[in-house]
Amino acid sequence: MSKFDEVVAKAAEQLKKVGVSADETLLRAVAKSQGPSIYLKDASLVSCGDDAELKRVEDNFIVKKLGVTDKIAIKNALEGACSKFKDIRQKMRVAFYYVLVKDLKKESVFK
Repeated sequence: MSKFDEVVAKAAEQLKKVGVSADETLLRAVAKSQGPSIYLKDASLVSCGDDAELKRVEDNFIVKKLGVTDKIAIKNALEGACSKFKDIRQKMRVAFYYVLVKDLKKESVFK
């Protein structure tokens, strides 16, 4: 199994823990869009307790990648994702972003 496949499998497992059934094709596309950062310990995780981190997620992923600019929708999506992952200490960026894509209904960006 390649490193990429391992990351995707771990992300799918984490999604299952929070009650999300992942579409593997979409999950792989979300993972691929993050480039080599998915292999770096710190860059591969999201911290909901760090406002600067959440602002980076908003600016670099939600606005730039997904094209969402509605501040209320962004706030609700981030709060929803953080709430969904609240019991998981190390939130995988791939899984976290997958939830954001689904919540914001932006699957078409990855097709």
